[in-house]
Amino acid sequence: MSTLKRAPRPCGSWFWDLEEFAPPGLEAALTTASRMADTLRKHDLLLPQQLEYRWYVSGSGGINIMTKLALTAPLSDASLPGRVRASQPVGFPDAEVDDLYVIGPGQWLGAAGESHREPRLVELSVSPASVGLSAELAVYHDIWAWFDFSGHPHPDVHRRNAPRLAAAIQDLNELLDVGGDPGEPTIFGAATEQGLATPEPYDDGLGPDVTDSL
Repeated sequence: MSTLKRAPRPCGSWFWDLEEFAPPGLEAALTTASRMADTLRKHDLLLPQQLEYRWYVSGSGGINIMTKLALTAPLSDASLPGRVRASQPVGFPDAEVDDLYVIGPGQWLGAAGESHREPRLVELSVSPASVGLSAELAVYHDIWAWFDFSGHPHPDVHRRNAPRLAAAIQDLNELLDVGGDPGEPTIFGAATEQGLATPEPYDDGLGPDVTDSL
């Protein structure tokens, strides 16, 4: 059960262009997702439990079908590409796999250091597209930011969680041998190379209150 408020759009995201890291295709995408997930798991940010992916037909676009595949074996299992292909919608024999989302819980730390399990604490996706392999990491909660969603500072929560995210991003950069590009800002936050930017506080010391948009 979720214990945190979740924004409908990212508080921050990071994109890796992996054309020089691995070739495009499903096998390479799953291998890359496995290695990235292992890195995030080292920081207790992601325990892979499920894959989610939509399907599209080249030249026609998406077909509005999503597949959810339980990870009964590790992401690195040699049988996984075959299981993904076997889940192709029977009415669309030309359908191809779109972005692969690795779904699972992670651990965040409260102000006193207590650990909490949160579904989809981070969201990892890898694209097998023929134009080139790419990956993205996104976060949707305020625990990584200096201000919570109501605009109040929560320094103890921030100092226990933001460094973990920064360390994970740094480890992913080293794994992939390329720096992740911060994604576009939203009203819920803006990414920097190593975490989330802190907005300029108002005269009363508070930050933006975005609770009406949650």
